Amino acid sequence: MTTILPTTLFGSYPQPDWLIDRAKLAGRFPPRVRAKELWRVAPEWLEQAQDDATLLAIRDQERAGLDIITDGEMRRESYSNRFATALEGVDVDNPGTALDRSGHPNPVPRIVGRIRRRHAVEVRDVAFLRANTNRRIKITVPGAFTMAQQAQNDFYKDEVELAMDYAAAVNEEIKDLFTAGADVVQIDEPYMQARPAKARQYGVQVLNRALSGVTGTTAVHICFGYAAIIHQRPRGYSFLPELEDADVQQISIETAQSHLDCSVLAALPSKIIMLGVLDLSDMSVERPAIVADRIRRALPHVDANRIVVAPDCGLKYLPRDIAFAKMQAMVEGALLVRNELS
Repeated sequence: MTTILPTTLFGSYPQPDWLIDRAKLAGRFPPRVRAKELWRVAPEWLEQAQDDATLLAIRDQERAGLDIITDGEMRRESYSNRFATALEGVDVDNPGTALDRSGHPNPVPRIVGRIRRRHAVEVRDVAFLRANTNRRIKITVPGAFTMAQQAQNDFYKDEVELAMDYAAAVNEEIKDLFTAGADVVQIDEPYMQARPAKARQYGVQVLNRALSGVTGTTAVHICFGYAAIIHQRPRGYSFLPELEDADVQQISIETAQSHLDCSVLAALPSKIIMLGVLDLSDMSVERPAIVADRIRRALPHVDANRIVVAPDCGLKYLPRDIAFAKMQAMVEGALLVRNELS
């Protein structure tokens, strides 16, 4: 990183109302199987519409002043289902059931054979993003541990073997994403926080398999869930210091909505911290001074050279005008602290 306290998103940005039915999207848990009924554009025009929405997301991030740009995940119904349902070994026509992180049953991919990657899923996304911005770019992929928790296993006798096969598929995808031009690839692993006992058993092992042989800059995102859906936040992480042993450079930390005690950051001395400083449960826009205060809270525990400034989680469920204003406040707040430190 050449800029102290660079700014980025975790991945998602609000999709336009003309692209997806946002009321239906917000009225359910993030889909684990395909949810084509959410799209408002006919299939023959959908890719073109998603490209146009991606351009809007890119330009909004550039106008707000972000240093590291994502594609906004405009082509996804959720952060995980597009990749998870593209794999071999999944019966997409006959879903299974699994409990979500709130304890409710949810339709999920049903595993009927070995999990393998048939083809690249997000390479075109990266190539499109790379062609349309001169800034550093980041792309996200769902994590193997999380996908294993979001599936009904009707094939594997051993859950670790299942997760490791998911990890092999993620590994192939990550390598292709860097080849396509990604500067950062982020693995989304929210279920390491939601299922900490299993994460402690084999979560780091699976994450390291997904990163085997990868030479680019990688990140892992763990969180307490979308604020629009999971309303209660714990005051601390159930699975975090263990990630010091993971072969990943960056780790996301949610601090704003949870009022996290930032002393926990001291347990990750070798990692760059993606510091969440936007409360996505609050539709009011933070003043830059508030964002700056949230950044300063971390500085006694982690050097500013190891901080990337970000929202608490993805912006997917926010109104677009609120999301844009919060991004601007985040950039301005980071600039306040950057100027103090320089």
